[in-house]
Amino acid sequence: MPAYLAGPADSVRQDWVKRFEPSLWTVNFPRPMMAALTVPTPGSLRLDFVSYKANDLAGIIWESEDTRSHPLLAYETKRDYRDLILRFRIRLEGSVRSLPAVNGPVLTIEGRDESGAARVWYVRLWNYAEGIATDAEVTLDFDALDGGFSLPGDGDPVWAGDIDRMFISAVSNGYTGQDVISDVTYEGTIHLEDIRVEGRDAAIRRGDACVPPHGLRMATGYDDQYNLTPTRVLATMRALGYRERLTLYVGMSHFMRLKAAPLEQRLVVDEADDPLCGPARAWFTDLAAKAAVDGITVTWSLSYELFNDYCPGAWKQRAHDGSPALTGWVPPSTLLSPANTDAMDWLQRTAGALVSIGAAVSGDPPSFQVGEPWWWTGFGDGRVPCLYDDEAVALADGADIGAQMTDLPGALSAEQEGYVDLLGGVLGQSVLDLRDAALAVDAGCETALLFYAPQVLDDEAPWLTRLNMPAAFAAPAFDMLQLEDYDFVIEGRWGDHRRAVAAVEGELGYPAGAQHYFSGFVLNAADAHIWVNISEALDESAARGVADRTVWALPQVMRDGWTYFEQAGDEAVQAFHDVSFPLALSHGAGGGPEFSTAVVETVSGAERRTSSWAQGRLRYDAGLGVRSEGDLAEIVRFFRARKGRAHGFRFRDPLDHASGAGGEVSAFDQVLGEGGGARTDFPLVKRYGDGDEAEVRRITRPETDSVTVAVDGTVVGGWSLVVPGVVRFDSALPSGLVTAGFRFDVPVRFAEDELPVSLSAFRAGDVPSVPLVEVRED
Repeated sequence: MPAYLAGPADSVRQDWVKRFEPSLWTVNFPRPMMAALTVPTPGSLRLDFVSYKANDLAGIIWESEDTRSHPLLAYETKRDYRDLILRFRIRLEGSVRSLPAVNGPVLTIEGRDESGAARVWYVRLWNYAEGIATDAEVTLDFDALDGGFSLPGDGDPVWAGDIDRMFISAVSNGYTGQDVISDVTYEGTIHLEDIRVEGRDAAIRRGDACVPPHGLRMATGYDDQYNLTPTRVLATMRALGYRERLTLYVGMSHFMRLKAAPLEQRLVVDEADDPLCGPARAWFTDLAAKAAVDGITVTWSLSYELFNDYCPGAWKQRAHDGSPALTGWVPPSTLLSPANTDAMDWLQRTAGALVSIGAAVSGDPPSFQVGEPWWWTGFGDGRVPCLYDDEAVALADGADIGAQMTDLPGALSAEQEGYVDLLGGVLGQSVLDLRDAALAVDAGCETALLFYAPQVLDDEAPWLTRLNMPAAFAAPAFDMLQLEDYDFVIEGRWGDHRRAVAAVEGELGYPAGAQHYFSGFVLNAADAHIWVNISEALDESAARGVADRTVWALPQVMRDGWTYFEQAGDEAVQAFHDVSFPLALSHGAGGGPEFSTAVVETVSGAERRTSSWAQGRLRYDAGLGVRSEGDLAEIVRFFRARKGRAHGFRFRDPLDHASGAGGEVSAFDQVLGEGGGARTDFPLVKRYGDGDEAEVRRITRPETDSVTVAVDGTVVGGWSLVVPGVVRFDSALPSGLVTAGFRFDVPVRFAEDELPVSLSAFRAGDVPSVPLVEVRED
């Protein structure tokens, strides 16, 4: 997998961008308010918001330090705004507090004064505006800017030399500052147009990565990136080489229209005809239109997950004791019951609304995904099936459903088996109904099912397969099966990963060519090492021949700097040709291991030696094996086929090519490690010496047919050999000492790009020099 984690120092290619570039602003606000930023035209910015509470306030934010971009695309940090003038036209529509009003639009500046003390200034925009209360030209000269409501009386001079961030506030006409639900819903729009800046540092440097297009697709979640402009999201994708498809999980907490539930003193989902709130609709529409221009199809992804606080009580899946299904997020989401007709009707209307947006902006058919549909059974210890909401139980129509499950049993009673089969059918039909709601909007809509294997495939509770992988999911119900199994991948449970793929293919009948594979994700920045496993899973899915591979998700790619750089459409340069150097020539070659040791000699004659390499690197001269003109010609042919140093190859060391002493091979020769936990992979190694002083050498090019493996002294099967030299068991070993025996070659390359040979010199007895050097492989 040609990928790496880029950091700020890797941003070598630079360009310039105007300070206050509209696409780089962000927005923030408290829940349950909703707001969205879009860039209608170059140089402009639009904020749409909906306010439900009397203290809702949204901020249109410019940050001096770019913490939202991929490291290769970030703009430089500039906290000094002196000698700068920012100008823009501001227009207010709908229920927005006007410019001159108390709590009208204010520029809040957070930074430090000249002494370095933290300060916040509140700059009333009306004090620097020319026009009317809802439409004015604003000029902000950072060298002559004062906070305060009335000037000059309340003047609080701004020192613009050390600013962290600034934001323009937006509140509704119903704003009082009180933490109460408003009697009505307020919606408004703020337009910032003709944004321009002049003066010193009016332009700042920005990373200008240009990764060639490759074969990976991208996925993101609206709940994760609602604070960015769609322009920025798509520009990031394009710069990092992603093309053709963006899967957008619309999430569970920001897209929905809400209404007050007075008796409960909270807001719940509004079951109005249009399920999308205005800001989300504006953001989705802008994204779809700009994606269409870029030739990117947006796959709208909708799941059964909903923010718990917004979910009507009757809609929730529930456990035996009536407690709702809750995920591990903080604050938690819940799962909608497939048995609840009101919940499913709302979900279907949401699907129709999303597909309508996609169909309206592109000449290509829209795309819709049902994301991870299941009856909730929880994660980890204490898993409890949530199968007992009132509507689900009512579907049994008085039949005995058996004892309500208080945990996750391995075996069910006959009555429980019948109930599970009933609910599996209910889930399957609800998913088909959701698919049909998308197709009703556009009959040509591409449909996909995103299936999450770890939640379903449980050896200790096999009945979960019937519950959450019902026959209704099977081909050809959907155009594509989209498979993800990130728990298995990030934990390195490769045996479970492979079994999951085989089980899903076997049960649902979608061949690899009708599958998309989703690989991710890295929840916490401290776990960036997980990208290695994600990359390996992407490689494995390519080898299976899946139709598309998708990285989940863009926010984590941006945060960690994960960068993929294989060029699509071109055969990647193959760094290693899995062919052997002519055996007869290798037997006559000379050479052996070398080390890199720094020796420092003191005045007294004492030495301090530092070894730079953990293990030796082999060098050979294959010219010593040339015995005839035919050998010489064979060397030349082999050299040309490898293009000099471009490609590695196998070389059989005549003195060291077996795991055991004297060239012998036994399954007990070399210790590979201890079984236990989820471990399935054991790299081949050979030890030289004993104890802590031994050199442990990785063997990456074994002779496949020679490898034998034992566990606790017994030769075993149930494993395969994968590149580079790894014994991979079909399932994790609970315990046991793993040993192996093998013959092996050394991965080498030619040390030079030229091969000076002379037939006349050879005939005169001059032996040609053909140096080879070992290639390090992970």
